[in-house]
Amino acid sequence: MPSSLRTPQQQKLREILIDARKNARLTQTELATRLGRHQSFVAKYELGERRVDVVEFVAVARALDLDPGDLLGTYLSARQTEEI
Repeated sequence: MPSSLRTPQQQKLREILIDARKNARLTQTELATRLGRHQSFVAKYELGERRVDVVEFVAVARALDLDPGDLLGTYLSARQTEEI
């Protein structure tokens, strides 16, 4: 199976995660601290250098004080609207 790192779907997920972080008024460093990770972890998935797995997705959502299901719903709605 080809890498999905640069697909439109992955780009949309990155955009949603970036928007969620910015809406929470957190820097990459602040979010990384909440996650117990280095700032580079956040930077790499935001830049598209790495994917976020489902366990990491849940941790990121919770660190942003968001419900993971709601954040996933945002992504799924965007996919339907934009047919990505």
